[in-house]
Amino acid sequence: MKYSYSNAEIRAADERAKEGGVSSYELMERVGKALAGEVLRLMKEKNIPDVLFVCGGGNNGGDGFAAARFLESQGVDVAVLCLAGKFSHDSAEAARKYPGVLFGRIPRRRYALIVDCIFGTGLKSAPAGDAAALIGFINDSGAYVVSCDLPSGLSEGGVALSPCVRANRTLTVGGMKNALLLADGADVAGEIGFIDIGLSLQGGAEVWEDADVKALFPAGKSHTNKGDRGSVAILSTCNILGAPLLAVGAALRSGAGYTDIYLTSSSLPCGDETRLAAFQTADELHRVLCAAKYPDCRFCFYDGEPIFTDAVAFGMGAGVGERTRTIVSELLSTYRGTLVLDADALDTLAMCGKEALKTKQCRVVITPHIKEFSRLTEKTVGEVLADSVGLARTFAKEYGVTVVLKNNRTVITDGRRTAINPTGSPALAKGGSGDVLSGFLAGTCARGADPFEAACAACYLLGRAGELAEREFGRYCATPSDVIGLLPKAVLSL
Repeated sequence: MKYSYSNAEIRAADERAKEGGVSSYELMERVGKALAGEVLRLMKEKNIPDVLFVCGGGNNGGDGFAAARFLESQGVDVAVLCLAGKFSHDSAEAARKYPGVLFGRIPRRRYALIVDCIFGTGLKSAPAGDAAALIGFINDSGAYVVSCDLPSGLSEGGVALSPCVRANRTLTVGGMKNALLLADGADVAGEIGFIDIGLSLQGGAEVWEDADVKALFPAGKSHTNKGDRGSVAILSTCNILGAPLLAVGAALRSGAGYTDIYLTSSSLPCGDETRLAAFQTADELHRVLCAAKYPDCRFCFYDGEPIFTDAVAFGMGAGVGERTRTIVSELLSTYRGTLVLDADALDTLAMCGKEALKTKQCRVVITPHIKEFSRLTEKTVGEVLADSVGLARTFAKEYGVTVVLKNNRTVITDGRRTAINPTGSPALAKGGSGDVLSGFLAGTCARGADPFEAACAACYLLGRAGELAEREFGRYCATPSDVIGLLPKAVLSL
């Protein structure tokens, strides 16, 4: 298992180093020396003749000045471009010691390699003025671009502000940064490498690897039966049939011993007999379709009575409104297993009262995408993207649930442990992918896994199946059904 860190966790590690007798300038020198070594290796590998460091006035710029000084001492064709009007204390010292070529305006000469050292961590607003001009120069240069720590313009939440450096490679200092995994981070960072300066890092979000997921799919004993592997129920209304059927298909791939489909009957006012008859016909069609598609499932009808399976998933295609609110309330008050709430169940909670989560009698996992979570938290989408880890963790603690905040890099937290899922593909950016996740997650919970760990494993394997689907069908043509079909390969790849 690897870990990824917030800016605050990196700063805390810096402070611990200083308390141990290492000055902030010494840390800058360590970064500069290691950065110079990586740049020199890259120049030799790619036969690059020259390098330009573009530096800001903060400590990230100081790292660049230090690295340029080390390279200049080895006879490398190196120069620094800096338009800063003021400098941090350590950066000013690093700039003073740099003896080489220093540009105070954008040069006409073109360089084959540019090292971006304008901003590091802690950027709060979009670059403007000279900083924006430097980023534009870097992006238009045609050079191979290396960013030190973070691409300049990338916020802590992984949102690429405008403008933002588009790097070919990012050398991040100390440890993996959350910003490089979340939102736009993966798109602007390029290949990621690490600069180790001996920091003692603590905390961090978990980044699972194959071995961690494999532990939830053990080889096990041969003397086993379906009763040993738990039971999962997908609770389905006849509002939208496709969504719960996708969840069922994924649940069948999860390893649970039993997969049940619970069908709700239409409870409408009897005043309009024609309309009631139409919905009763839809209920019958729903049952027939489910039975034909999934003959290996058990079928039950749900009228509010307790469900006794080990896990239940609900909300996919349920519709937003009073009927869904009633079902969610009944489940929260009567169910005793692990309840996965998705889609319309979450929008109904946002509309009718998320406080109902505090009355639950079961373990609850919620699986919102960014927009659904913005409604639950009453934050804007921009605010959620800016602090997805922090907001998800706060919500999980307050309501006592496991949050699976879906995006290109999903955040998973139960308020105590937090993970950022590293797998995925744009092939998953289609309606129905979330339904697949809910079914597979519920089935994994049914086998007895802790909800947080089940969520980490389910997200990891869905992402892996999405990657396989992209390779086989392309990111545009792959469907959620294709992803379900590739879940076995994803598990076998472990």
